[in-house]
Amino acid sequence: MSIDLSNDELLSTTRAVRKRLDLTRPVPQEVILECLKLAQQAPTAGYAEDWHFVVVTDAEKKAGLADLWRQGAAAYARMGGGGKAGPRVRDAVVHLAEHLHEVPVHVIPCVEGRTDGAPALVQAGKWASIVPAAWSFMLAARSRGLGTAWTSFHLFHEREAAELLGIPYDDVMQAALIPVAYSIGTDFKPGRRKPLESIVHWDGW
Repeated sequence: MSIDLSNDELLSTTRAVRKRLDLTRPVPQEVILECLKLAQQAPTAGYAEDWHFVVVTDAEKKAGLADLWRQGAAAYARMGGGGKAGPRVRDAVVHLAEHLHEVPVHVIPCVEGRTDGAPALVQAGKWASIVPAAWSFMLAARSRGLGTAWTSFHLFHEREAAELLGIPYDDVMQAALIPVAYSIGTDFKPGRRKPLESIVHWDGW
């Protein structure tokens, strides 16, 4: 089932959904595949698709990922991370931490090759291959009534996640863990953002 949204509405209302994920409604495999087929059409940084998506629906593996994610969230908090996040965002993150293992689908976008310690130019090219594809997946999901959120706390324990899922760690880098579920309601609104003039720089900083 698709939601009737204009292009502008889709782009301005695809929110990070953490508290409004329906944990009881199954997500059909064919819907995930539709979204991934659209993700394949995203622009790439090179001539080859060097990215992959690991779709996790197994309850035991989701529980393992959720445990790694919670450990990563705790480490992030100890480092002082999230200090600028408002109480609503912090509350939503806590809620997701408590329920991540119950989310019907975890999608992990991956890209071939590692950039550990590489210069910015190499890192930018590598991330430019996977991030547009993952965002296209999230937009396609929104248009079908699904909620998603870009999360990365499990990457504190990326090697362990790779072992859990059989991802060849030395050759493939994980980019995120995207929880996917039907959203409770689809009436998302544009987020509050800084005035545009505070972030746009013409002809120089």
